[in-house]
Amino acid sequence: MPVFDLSQTPLRDLNQALHGLAAGANDTNFEVINPRGHHAVAVGIDSPVTVEIKGSVGYYCAGMNDGGTVTVHGSAGPGVAENMMSGAVFIEGDASQYAGATGRGGLLVIKGNAASRCGISMKGIDIVVHGSIGHMSAFMGQSGHLVVCGDAGEALGDSLYEAKLFVRGTVKSLGADCIEKTMKPKHLEKLAELLAKAGVTDVKPEEFKRYGSARKLYNFNIDNADAY
Repeated sequence: MPVFDLSQTPLRDLNQALHGLAAGANDTNFEVINPRGHHAVAVGIDSPVTVEIKGSVGYYCAGMNDGGTVTVHGSAGPGVAENMMSGAVFIEGDASQYAGATGRGGLLVIKGNAASRCGISMKGIDIVVHGSIGHMSAFMGQSGHLVVCGDAGEALGDSLYEAKLFVRGTVKSLGADCIEKTMKPKHLEKLAELLAKAGVTDVKPEEFKRYGSARKLYNFNIDNADAY
């Protein structure tokens, strides 16, 4: 297993190694030690590699991930897994602002808490947070799932499209056009699947509430012209 010590090796060397793998390469497991809060660690992965980061990271870790599995044994700064396409990212600690923003696919698991704007403009990504999330999460969420085992802050799902939100705890307030919806068997089934993938074993799908779009902001309404 290749080991990159970021206290001695430039970050550029790590990212170049992750991008330069030939098809069928044997060394697809990487370990990163002494990340020391570096920004843009393991960004742009485009093959099924596994990266274990032993410590906390800064901005944009695992951004644009497409097929890799990245685990951060610590916390992550703003923008972790931003614009992820596929694969999986696991954060053992907390995540800062806009985790999983604009994500188009894959799975992001945050085992601690997530700060504000978690999952903004999500476009197909699945996000599971073991703890709580901050305000304006899932703002303009288009598709995918956001699962929160704890509480949600203000303006959850503001201007939501068709992303599906599941919260086990309390929601401080709902954003514009976001409403509580009926939990149907198909939603319970999907929720159970996501909880299992995220390693959540101490809660049940039936303990969650579902939130989604009221679908009243999709089209221009002349009666509301003064509000635009």
